[in-house]
Amino acid sequence: MVTIALDAMGGDHFPKPEVAGALQAARSLDVKVILVGREEVLRKELDRHGKWQKLPIEIRHAPDYITMEDSAGKAIRKKDSSIRVACGLVRDGSAAGVVSAGNTGAVMATAKMVQGMLPGVDRPALATAFPTIKGESAVMLDVGANVDCTPKMLAQFAVMGNAYSRVIFRNARPRVGLLSIGEEEHKGNSLTHDARPLLKSLHSLNYIGNVEGRDLYTGKVDVIVCDGFVGNVALKVSEGLVEVIGQILKQKLTATPTRKLGAFLAQGAFKEFKKHVDVDEYGGAPLLGLNGLCVICHGRSNGKAIMNAIRVAKEFAENRIDERIASELDGWAAAAQVAGAAGH
Repeated sequence: MVTIALDAMGGDHFPKPEVAGALQAARSLDVKVILVGREEVLRKELDRHGKWQKLPIEIRHAPDYITMEDSAGKAIRKKDSSIRVACGLVRDGSAAGVVSAGNTGAVMATAKMVQGMLPGVDRPALATAFPTIKGESAVMLDVGANVDCTPKMLAQFAVMGNAYSRVIFRNARPRVGLLSIGEEEHKGNSLTHDARPLLKSLHSLNYIGNVEGRDLYTGKVDVIVCDGFVGNVALKVSEGLVEVIGQILKQKLTATPTRKLGAFLAQGAFKEFKKHVDVDEYGGAPLLGLNGLCVICHGRSNGKAIMNAIRVAKEFAENRIDERIASELDGWAAAAQVAGAAGH
């Protein structure tokens, strides 16, 4: 049974969503969850749900926690915070991964310091999955961990995203694209221009060139690479658009009795649509490149989102995604070294 450490004091409304998600995961996912936080608070919330002692749930006491206002530097100095204790469980081998709905910058800084980085990775990247019209999922990274990136970092993101797509979505040869303002090679900024030769040199990747923002949903590409500033904007715009479309559909489809009848008859299709675009179904974004797994959720995540984040962490652990990323990065580094020697 895979064990996942859950930062139970990280979200906006802790510990209710965290406890609810942990209970759902323990009952349905064949996974053990270690709830990390103030023991008296967590035990009280667990008791509200009735008998839980026979479930694979454990409490690990951590007297402090990180707030949404804490900077990364301040977070690192909190040695007894729930996220630091949770990351320590991964480092020590007591858990296969950690899940947190806490402050993204603080969680990343803490995980990086406590768990360490995989060899060959400069900075970890947040990856998230987007639904496409073909029914498959496209992976985009980075979506917020690194506002400023170097071309080398984008190349590393491509290698990590390629491994993610192959292992989790079973894509034998994922199509990798560089997010830009046009498909033509001459379009883009200095970062995309400088990153392009590196991506082309990665012969193990199926690099297809520049892709545009609209290609996130068309199914044209399986892995989209960008810096964290652009990726986070794209992610937030997408989430906002889904919410707006949902509200507009609800208003328009209940405006008249005739439309209400039509909505009733098509409710199955609407449920499928909602499930397809519901961010809670995707749980959280894995932070790739760490020595050990870390999945970061929205601060406002509900129990369903927390459960699905635990599911994502479990799948990554079972498929040893970090080991595969390390192996592919080793291969890339060796190939780059050979190519450099040949060039001289």
